[in-house]
Amino acid sequence: MRLEAPVPGDILAAVEAPFHDVPAETLDAPLLQSLGLLLDLAGETLRERLFVVQGEGPEACLRPDFTVPAVRAHIAGGLASGRYFYSGHAFRVAPRGSNRAEEFPQLGVEAFEPGDPAIADAEMAALAWRASAAGGRDDLTLLMGDIGLFGTFVDALDLAPPLAARLKRVFSTPRRLRAELNRELTGASAGEPAGSRLAALLSSLSEEAAAGVLEEIWAMAGIEPVGGRSPAEIVHRLAERAALAAAPRLTPTQADLVRDFLSQAGDPRRALACVAQLVGGSTPALDAAQAGWERRLSALADAGVPGDRISFSAAFGRAFGYYDGVLFEIRSAALGDDQAVAAGGRYDSLPARLGASLATGAVGCMVRPGRAWVGAGR
Repeated sequence: MRLEAPVPGDILAAVEAPFHDVPAETLDAPLLQSLGLLLDLAGETLRERLFVVQGEGPEACLRPDFTVPAVRAHIAGGLASGRYFYSGHAFRVAPRGSNRAEEFPQLGVEAFEPGDPAIADAEMAALAWRASAAGGRDDLTLLMGDIGLFGTFVDALDLAPPLAARLKRVFSTPRRLRAELNRELTGASAGEPAGSRLAALLSSLSEEAAAGVLEEIWAMAGIEPVGGRSPAEIVHRLAERAALAAAPRLTPTQADLVRDFLSQAGDPRRALACVAQLVGGSTPALDAAQAGWERRLSALADAGVPGDRISFSAAFGRAFGYYDGVLFEIRSAALGDDQAVAAGGRYDSLPARLGASLATGAVGCMVRPGRAWVGAGR
């Protein structure tokens, strides 16, 4: 496992200092996390980036980040609201062919609070900006996106509910979204996802019976399943896949509208105005989204984030399946777009998925001190 080069103590203290201006409880997140839980929440695309640990109990993995542990700690505390600061190492398998560190320190805050989400988003992005800039870099930019805006746009197209749900589901996975946009150009089977024929075969059975059939197939093939998924979980996902495959597809005109939406980038206010034009005018939901962005951008300016360093991309998403609102990354020109110095976003639906009984906003940010440090020579 490749370790990130240590950051000098004074630089680490400078990057960490802005977080101490935010009252928060210190989070002690377990090093081992449930593999099955993370795959359910973040999606299968995360699997290849995880260090899996096998033992006598359920499969686990080394902590890839701190968001899920923070949510679970907040739920366990039983409080209506709370903020949690963390400082510790995260672990992710480096992309194939790269020489990136696989164990690295992260600093961050996760907040579960009521109030205006636009203001809270701006607060988190500004906090990440101050911490990132404390490392000495002068080539930083703030890229922002909005998963919720895509959902609002799709709703304005008045698509069939199964099709709208499918588009929202694949938004953060570029490969799957491209395939969806190309479906109107192909035959019925060309866009068929892997496993859909098996899903169709099992769809006539109850999930319990289908799980039994799947276990028999594994036994006949001599397969010992590994990876945190039970037969019942796999069957349930196959059933969902079969239902999605049977849903209507985009017309060429609708696909072009979605492509136009995804191409909107640059100045946030201009991009948002173009989104409304794509659907032929404003809707109450689009008006609310645009008003939220006005408050968000004003709050960022008040917090000292330079407006000429902020850009918006309608296509910006994140493979972690639990984000559902505004996203942001702070990037360095020296490091490139694929090595963010800091990142964060909104995930309001995640606490409920983990069993929270109290609804509250959920947003957080993290900073990589090793990337914020300009003295790293990158």
